[in-house]
Amino acid sequence: MNQENQNVEHKRIWKDEYLKWVSGFANAQGGKIYIGIDDDLTVVGVDNLHKQLEDIPNKIINNTGVFPETNHIMVDGKDVIEIVIEPCGMPISYRGAYYYRSGATKQELRGNALHQFLLKKMGLNWEDIPCDGVTLDDIDDGAIEYFLDHAIGEGRMEPESRKSSKEEVLSNLGLIKDGIPTNGAVLLFGKYPQRRFVTSSFKIGRFGADDADLLSQDQIEGNLIQMTDKIMQVLSSKYLIRPIHYEGLQRKEPLEIPEDALREIIFNSIVHKLQFGTWNQMSIYDDHIRLWNEGVLPENYTVETLMSKHTSKPRNPKMAQVFYRAGFIEAWGRGYEKIMKAFDKANLKRPEFTVEQGGVTAIIYREIFMSIRGDAKLNQTEPKPNQNRTKTEQKIQILELLSETPTITRAEIAEILTLHESSVQRRLEALVKEGKLRHIGPTNGGSWEVINHSS
Repeated sequence: MNQENQNVEHKRIWKDEYLKWVSGFANAQGGKIYIGIDDDLTVVGVDNLHKQLEDIPNKIINNTGVFPETNHIMVDGKDVIEIVIEPCGMPISYRGAYYYRSGATKQELRGNALHQFLLKKMGLNWEDIPCDGVTLDDIDDGAIEYFLDHAIGEGRMEPESRKSSKEEVLSNLGLIKDGIPTNGAVLLFGKYPQRRFVTSSFKIGRFGADDADLLSQDQIEGNLIQMTDKIMQVLSSKYLIRPIHYEGLQRKEPLEIPEDALREIIFNSIVHKLQFGTWNQMSIYDDHIRLWNEGVLPENYTVETLMSKHTSKPRNPKMAQVFYRAGFIEAWGRGYEKIMKAFDKANLKRPEFTVEQGGVTAIIYREIFMSIRGDAKLNQTEPKPNQNRTKTEQKIQILELLSETPTITRAEIAEILTLHESSVQRRLEALVKEGKLRHIGPTNGGSWEVINHSS
């Protein structure tokens, strides 16, 4: 007798609560329930065999609508009932609840998981559902043109596509039904998708010592096809650094994270998100970036699957196809390979991906930022009295620190420059009055923008 696994359950006696297991098997890959065998595989047999062979199928049919195959088998000379449940093409409920066999456990489906399951059972994808009350006027011409520019530039659409109407473009992409743009069309090209889908925006937060220490934050809104450009602009101007170096006489200011790889990670996060789930969230710390999107991996996929050659199974295939045509992501699951090669080329630690909290997390390490910050601290001599460094020298040092790290705090500046916080505050106020510095965002937090660092 097979041990209990994803498709087999052993029960000492029949209980009506096992109708939940019937629902779970029917909604998944099917399975078998053996009555008369204990969990430890001890064969105990069943009483009233013929009555149970009649009662159990009737209960299953009347309560779930599932027609089981019920067999009498002999195991170790004892009567055992085998109940075979085939996978069902329609969702199966028991007393209004839906169950699903996942691994060796039975789970009740609720919320987003239930919504997604019901759509899948009906052969629908959320992105394919017409968006009620939306017309072509709600689709942004500029977003369509942006997409066509990139897709034609990548050679993944013909130049003649520019002559197509907005409706024709959406139709060719499978994003309009009976003249109504789908949910996917609104997210990709809508004038303001957040009016209907609040959680389609992208949250960024800069944290200090811990998760309770939120220093600054942004919420990026707009259509998804252009969102990554906006995210990268905000990251570059406010959250990440661009250390300066020279190659010969040429000045270079690359982003601290390989830019193409970071874009690819963000694209993947947007495309594979459970679109009716919660916000994509990027949390930025001194030593790493954490990017999380809701939506588990495809069935039977693990993080190790992503890291090896694998078939692409996007959660939102039509939206993924749009990103592919625009040249933003690769087909056939090559995106993670590209990301890793970019980090290897830059001699940086590879990002790590984990499955947690119903979604996928990418951890991106900030080795360059930490190295520069460490060097700044190491280069400091023993504390000197303020009079040994002129105010001008102190202001120059402050501007240099703010150029490298716009979100650095007053306390951090004071620690690095061995000054009192009050002195740092006075220098900052002076730099603002001199027009060399501007503060962006809330008073407690925000970031600094160096306007003129020629002094």
